[in-house]
Amino acid sequence: MKTLYIMKTRIITLMVLLLSISITAQIDRSKQPEPGPAPTINLEVPGEFELRNGMKVLVVENHKLPRVSYTLRIDNPPIVEGDKAGVSEILGAMLGNGTTTISKDNFNEEIDFLGARLSFGPQNAFASSLSKYSSRVLELMADAAMNPLLTEEEFQKEKEKLIENLKSGEKSVDQVAGRVGSALSYGTHHPRGEFISEETINNVTLDNIRAFYQKYFNPNKAYLVVVGDVDIKAIQKQVKKQFGKWKKSIDVAVNIPVPNANAQYTQINFVDMPNAVQSNISITNNVDLKMKDPDYHSVLIANKILGGGFSSYLNMNLREEHGYTYGARSRVGTSRYNAARFTAGASVRNAVTDSAVVEALKEIKRIKTEDVAFNDLKNAKAKYVGDFVLALERPQTIANYALNIKLNNLPEDFYTKYLANINAVTKEDVKRVANKYFKTDNAKVIVVGKGADVLENLEKTGIPIKYFDTYANATEKPDYNSAIPEGVTVKSVMENYLKAVGIKSKAANVSSIMTQYEATTPMGAVMLEEKRLDGKTAQGVYMGGNRMMSMIMTNDKATANKQPLPENMANDIKPNAGLFMELNLVDSPKAKLAGIESVNGSDAYVIEVSGEVVSFVLYYDVETGLKVKEVQNTSMNGQTQSQDAILTDYKDYDGLKFPETREATMMGQSVTFKLKEVKINEGVTDADFD
Repeated sequence: MKTLYIMKTRIITLMVLLLSISITAQIDRSKQPEPGPAPTINLEVPGEFELRNGMKVLVVENHKLPRVSYTLRIDNPPIVEGDKAGVSEILGAMLGNGTTTISKDNFNEEIDFLGARLSFGPQNAFASSLSKYSSRVLELMADAAMNPLLTEEEFQKEKEKLIENLKSGEKSVDQVAGRVGSALSYGTHHPRGEFISEETINNVTLDNIRAFYQKYFNPNKAYLVVVGDVDIKAIQKQVKKQFGKWKKSIDVAVNIPVPNANAQYTQINFVDMPNAVQSNISITNNVDLKMKDPDYHSVLIANKILGGGFSSYLNMNLREEHGYTYGARSRVGTSRYNAARFTAGASVRNAVTDSAVVEALKEIKRIKTEDVAFNDLKNAKAKYVGDFVLALERPQTIANYALNIKLNNLPEDFYTKYLANINAVTKEDVKRVANKYFKTDNAKVIVVGKGADVLENLEKTGIPIKYFDTYANATEKPDYNSAIPEGVTVKSVMENYLKAVGIKSKAANVSSIMTQYEATTPMGAVMLEEKRLDGKTAQGVYMGGNRMMSMIMTNDKATANKQPLPENMANDIKPNAGLFMELNLVDSPKAKLAGIESVNGSDAYVIEVSGEVVSFVLYYDVETGLKVKEVQNTSMNGQTQSQDAILTDYKDYDGLKFPETREATMMGQSVTFKLKEVKINEGVTDADFD
């Protein structure tokens, strides 16, 4: 029996081996397998009903998990807020924080107790929970939507938060680029182009909030999408019970202004941001594209090939071939209201801003003039097919597709034919729609960056340049040619600073310095502490009295949280070790006088301190000699992070001057630090640098 078993095993093994050899022999591995036919799409039709007040409800039953989600959307056209821009954002922040029948604290506590999620926007809401709590969560959602707790106290709180968020974004190149790009494309008179400012926020009153809610947050054009472990008959009763009391309002006619025309010729619209360590580039033009247009699927494929993925024309050129950026992308929007844009661009290093503009324009011209390669077309289609099929696994997708069909006036079979329409796109279609929608001859090339570093080379591209401020107002070309007075050097600037703060006259009498700056942030109180001896500096960041980070710099070492820093980084930050950084820079070959720039309306000498990983840019007031700004740039893995601080309100402490205020950036947020304590020749020991 044992011998027979072994023989059978060997025979089976031999048969498997011969079969695998036969299969391998029949496969020609030199040719890529042909893709199979696109899968047949059979979409479930959601249940649907409408309340007397006009609210339409779509229901997708899915009993795989005991969860339910509710998505409320009010389909208003874009709204111009004008001199009260920000009213809708404040309203969105106030909704969902209690009702006229339930206090804010009790409301939020119940949501937490149920393990549910509930969030609101100015014209939408979302809730989710376990199905056993779904009826109560729906009740809370309806109560918050129909009976919001719009109080003066909450209004003032959200207003102040919005102003703080604006201030924190003033130094963000990407936020400025987004604001200016929309304003120049659509016009500040258009709902897609207007922007919020501190002035417009201060124009908003609580009465404006309530009026906006009454006018635009009503069931006339509301859609409620219910997805999950529900029974449509039961949910119909629940929705009617909770939302049936929502009173229908008068339909509001909204006049949407015509957006700005595209540029008459290719032009650079430049915004100077002296703090920028990277330039944000966006090549853009307006498009009139709707989902129901015959070109829609062809535009999706053309954009995917140009800049819609890692292997796109733009990314392979700007990132892979030239190393200008971490990623380059393009996108084409759609709009029922002729308010969409084509954009292509990237964030790039200052030194290659001009080259990135030229190369990006070249790639757009390429897709407009050359036939797309067979593999590029095939891969773009395959990506859309894969994403579409994966998306169908989410029940929410079915509801979203059904809602899209209604809102965009699409044919009922739009999604069942989606893949067939994608696969029908030809190389001729790609070239045709690229020429129709990617209007490089009428494009605005919006560049936000440090003019002193990038403008000279941008001018060499030969593309006409127009200049704008950070709020899209036309302005004059920045003047970077302020003559540095004869005899001014790095050494003279450093010595003037040391004299201005008093260290030069007291150098022999100062052995140690300790300073503490404190700020209030959304995360709590933050304290920055520095302890300095000759050739040594210890820095600590504290939150709630607990040390979150520490850094020690001496002539021999540099550590962060007691871990040694890489040698190149340690060498870069050594100039900051000692009583004052400027003492180390007087004769340093790393320091360079780069010019004169304006800081808070006054001229300042710019000193650049080079480094392989970490570099510094320091600004010293021409008149007073005091340091008014400092920037630290850290470049790693192809990305650059910048931390800057504005220094103001210098005050004398025992013969030495220190800035009372440091307006700094922390994790992208603007934080104001106030000087809490100064100790000279006390409070510092050698043990602080162990």
